[in-house]
Amino acid sequence: MKDQLPLIMNNRAGMIQELKKAMELYSDLGFEYLPLKRANILNLISGGAVLDYKPDRGSPSQQVAEQTADYYSNKETALEELRNEIGDCHRCKLSTGRKNIVFGEGKADADIMFIGEGPGRDEDIQARPFVGDAGKLLTNLILKLGLQRQDVYIANIVKCRPPNNRNPEEDEISICGPFVERQIAIINPKVIVCLGKISAQTIIRSKITISKLRGNFHSYNDIPVMPTFHPAYLLRNPKDKWLTWEDMQKVLEKLK
Repeated sequence: MKDQLPLIMNNRAGMIQELKKAMELYSDLGFEYLPLKRANILNLISGGAVLDYKPDRGSPSQQVAEQTADYYSNKETALEELRNEIGDCHRCKLSTGRKNIVFGEGKADADIMFIGEGPGRDEDIQARPFVGDAGKLLTNLILKLGLQRQDVYIANIVKCRPPNNRNPEEDEISICGPFVERQIAIINPKVIVCLGKISAQTIIRSKITISKLRGNFHSYNDIPVMPTFHPAYLLRNPKDKWLTWEDMQKVLEKLK
């Protein structure tokens, strides 16, 4: 035990330093607590060793995502607790005009996670993602993949409807974006499908247009990401539906 003491203390000091970085980051974003392994919390308090601590795993946000996935063994419970944490959110100005928070829905351990940009009018009323005309198109696309809506998970970058369905602004994305990152960490899908420019640019941190991003796989925390056109765009430009179907064929191949 005496020989292990320096290692224990170094791990503990390192963990505290990394926690401090993460807490500063998430405090700026309006979070009140961070999910951690229960065993690590107890050991840290008691002065014991931190389990599986690796000091150079990347940014604080990546570490939080990894801890979130590790901490929860029940994904449905994890999603429910995240929804409870969001509460009656007033972290950004979108809260002033919304009727409902649209958290997301679907299979907690889905292989495919679809991420849009934000709720529209119908979604705001029903508190469900993609239930308007664009949602019907997405549902038909999912059916053509041989799946049901309940087989996938559907969420958005922001949880409240932007006024007049405008694009979410940068400050709104920076405040709300970490919630969808934690949804990704909990679900840990095999493939993420980003629907539209805002979703794709946010998830893969790019300013490239969706027409150039789509059709090729990118990566988010080692998860393959396929950007494609938003269903609302396809309603206005039906000739491009075949391009999205092409993208979905690549997703199916990736899942094999």
